[in-house]
Amino acid sequence: MKKVVATAKTIDDAVEKALQELAVPRSKVSIRVLEEPSKGLFGLIGTREAKVEVEYRHDPVEAGKEFLTEVLQKMNVNARIDVHQQTEVVLFDIVGDNLGMIIGRRGQTLDALQYLVNIVGNRQKEQHVRIVLDAENYRSRRKEALENLAERIARKVVQTRRNVRLEPMSAAERKVIHSFLQNRNDVVTFSEGAEPHRYIVVAPKEA
Repeated sequence: MKKVVATAKTIDDAVEKALQELAVPRSKVSIRVLEEPSKGLFGLIGTREAKVEVEYRHDPVEAGKEFLTEVLQKMNVNARIDVHQQTEVVLFDIVGDNLGMIIGRRGQTLDALQYLVNIVGNRQKEQHVRIVLDAENYRSRRKEALENLAERIARKVVQTRRNVRLEPMSAAERKVIHSFLQNRNDVVTFSEGAEPHRYIVVAPKEA
């Protein structure tokens, strides 16, 4: 947290002085008056200036959005970021045309940007806020594709009674596969290997 104590003849002047030092607008700070100004005896002796404590309030969502906006501009991507507060996460939906470069191969660029946005957004926040990035509805499309893959692989494992090893996936994608198959009583799943080459194995469940 950035905090500044400033003094001036009036409270407003002291606050303005602190804001200039912090280089942030008034809307992003909390203000505490430490000492009221006083003119002293007969308005001449013992004059006391106002003293205030101004503290910058870090907003993880705002900080993450500002960072992502700057990255998109540097990548020459013309897009806007729609923010949606969901139950457990904050969704940054990147809206624009031709966002394939933002998504990357199997979402790798999108995942990398999401990782960086979360680091920037949460670097000064005690309570972690999970930010998820999406573009062109990629997350839901990829989830559906993974679930279809899991269904096909499960059927193959049941028919052949042999383990099937999937290609390496991110932790988030592995979670989709595990979650989709966890309630089946004919197959089991487990992960093997080390990141970033960790993969899922689907195996027949022992009778």
